[in-house]
Amino acid sequence: MKNDVDLLAFEKELYEQNIKQIAGVDEVGRGPLAGPVVAAAVILPENVKLTGVNDSKKLTAKKRALYYCQILEVAISVGIGEASVVEIDELNILQATKLAMKRAISNLDIVPEYLLIDYVTLDIDIPQTGIVKGDAKSLSIAAASIVAKEVRDGMMQELAGLHPAYGFDKNVGYGTKFHREALQEVGYIDGVHRKSFEPVKSMSACSKQGSLF
Repeated sequence: MKNDVDLLAFEKELYEQNIKQIAGVDEVGRGPLAGPVVAAAVILPENVKLTGVNDSKKLTAKKRALYYCQILEVAISVGIGEASVVEIDELNILQATKLAMKRAISNLDIVPEYLLIDYVTLDIDIPQTGIVKGDAKSLSIAAASIVAKEVRDGMMQELAGLHPAYGFDKNVGYGTKFHREALQEVGYIDGVHRKSFEPVKSMSACSKQGSLF
């Protein structure tokens, strides 16, 4: 695991240029068959200490919940954005991800001076750097990853209560064996399952063809 000094390398380079309001931006939910894609933008204080924070995918649920609370306590500002299942199907997952990120940035209390973004770059008028595997290289991005994961998991828990057949409380929308078997048995749900993702895409096409007869 990277230590805090390593994780602040990108931020410190910007601090030395007198750039202080740096937003880390990341998303969660590009791969699932169901649910929105959720992004977070997090501005941390200069040289903040958040020992152990790393890519949300590498943390246990218990540790992630703990760090989530710590991040909310110390952050200068946190913004959340999402793109719906309908938007994912209309735009494609990459463009929907970028849309969610833009919404997260716009929901910050202050306009950041610079963006550190996991993997992508955005067509907005703020200087930025897209960092491959940024959630393991930048503390700001790692913090955004944790926030986005916690928020999206909460959304999927709510969907699990409404639609218990799919096991969203455990798979958070990913295509596990249980989830795929449920799709075959009870079908998909409009507005919850992504019709541009297989196997829902084929199921949706069959449904449309069937309606013609």
